[in-house]
Amino acid sequence: MTPPGPRLNRRALFRTATALGAGAALLPAASPAQAAAPTARKAKQTGAHYRDTYHFTVPDQWKNDPQRPIWIDGEYHYYYLYNPDYLTGGTESGTTWRLATSTDLVAFRDRGVAVPKDTTANGDVWSGCAVVDTGNTAGFGAGAVIVVVTMEPDSTADTQAQYLYYSTDGGRSFTHHGTDPVLPNPGVKDFRDPKVIRDEERGRWVMALAEKTKVGIYHSDDLKSWTYASGFLHDGLGTLECPDLFHITGTGGAATWVLGVSANGKASGLPNTYAYWTGSFDGTAFTPDAADPQWLDHGFDFYGAVTFDKHRADGSVDPAMRYAIGWMNNWDYPNTTPTIDSDGFNGTDSIVREVTLRKDASGTLFLATAPVSALDAHVSKTVDLGDLTVDGQLALSYSGISYELTCEISWAGALTGAGVQLRRSVDGGRHIDAGVYDDFAFVNRRGVPNPDASGKYQESHTPFDARTRSVRLRALVDRTTVEVFFDDGRYVHSMEAFPYLVDTGIALFTTGGAAVFRNTVIREFTV
Repeated sequence: MTPPGPRLNRRALFRTATALGAGAALLPAASPAQAAAPTARKAKQTGAHYRDTYHFTVPDQWKNDPQRPIWIDGEYHYYYLYNPDYLTGGTESGTTWRLATSTDLVAFRDRGVAVPKDTTANGDVWSGCAVVDTGNTAGFGAGAVIVVVTMEPDSTADTQAQYLYYSTDGGRSFTHHGTDPVLPNPGVKDFRDPKVIRDEERGRWVMALAEKTKVGIYHSDDLKSWTYASGFLHDGLGTLECPDLFHITGTGGAATWVLGVSANGKASGLPNTYAYWTGSFDGTAFTPDAADPQWLDHGFDFYGAVTFDKHRADGSVDPAMRYAIGWMNNWDYPNTTPTIDSDGFNGTDSIVREVTLRKDASGTLFLATAPVSALDAHVSKTVDLGDLTVDGQLALSYSGISYELTCEISWAGALTGAGVQLRRSVDGGRHIDAGVYDDFAFVNRRGVPNPDASGKYQESHTPFDARTRSVRLRALVDRTTVEVFFDDGRYVHSMEAFPYLVDTGIALFTTGGAAVFRNTVIREFTV
């Protein structure tokens, strides 16, 4: 994956970033996050940290794109793009695939680099996907783990192509399958991020590939040779990246195919996250239900996301639920974070989310998301505040920097807005706001240091029907991240934010009337 739009190629991006050196130099001078940098440097000396408590973070250096996790021997194998040379630089800095494993998708165990870079003259490895070849279609043995991945031997030419690596030790280490691509570049600039699924009905593999404003569909019998089948075109969302293709069933017998992409819709007033279409797939072509996509997240920091199978305890796949995880960063400000100074790393993911298929009142199918239910097993503290009536503002007695807050806000009379102030300073001057106002739900990070130097991407909006006179709100707050789920999870807002570590308060607020915050509960987690 490269930054969307007219930006540096991937290797040039890493050269530029690492040439700046470690520490505060990576924070642009104009960035609001610079206010947090002195705190971060001091934190390193006093033992304070900005590393998130219960979100996945890279152990050191840099991470970006998640790679779709796979299930092997009772564990999810989560690969992600990792740059071990991020802080020191190097003219060919590039990424590897690093591996972490988990049984519950909350606690992860680092397993080190699995797919190294520069093992051939083709250089480093970018985004792709891993599959378990249970039928030995590729000839490396039944159960071999196959990675199909993008590499770019020459960044000055149209050389992005797909290469193959294989593992015979359960996905812990990989060997390259020669230096020739399994899917060569046909002479286009953007040709990357393969996502492979197994089409059992037709006995073949299917690949979705990002090709500028098109998602190409390819077929293969053996993962080594691919044939073009069709293309799904969509303009207006920048360069499409990290495609996703899957089938999911819902309640009441509803079922659909979904095509997803990471896309930059900011020029059209749309998110810069994960866009998706529901539709049909006949094994060769995808046909959407509607021309315009829906979005899995409406915040500013949920990019390169992947969805993946939910496996039951016996290893079987649950067709009615998938999981999703995204990179909580943005190519507009990838190097802006206090974690570089405080903890020597740059790379945090969203919480893993449960994805289900729903249908709204108009009959439109959509994907709803919720934090993975395994979080419940990691609760270390619960504060049940019950029902609270608020008319104006109510500061809570609780204080903390990493927690979850849930409540249902309801009102009977006139009301303009209602919500919560998170990571609030003692004087009330600094806070992150989340709630509803008139006909929209919102999250606003303007009141705390954050990575957006432009000032344009401070408050996110999604539709809200004020006639319901109620809204359910679930906010996951961590040291550098906030994720807010509204109502049924159709609308989620994920953002980076860097509040001062001394800002630990919470307040409830209303405007234009009174409301009751029912079942107000705060939970902390230990991972």
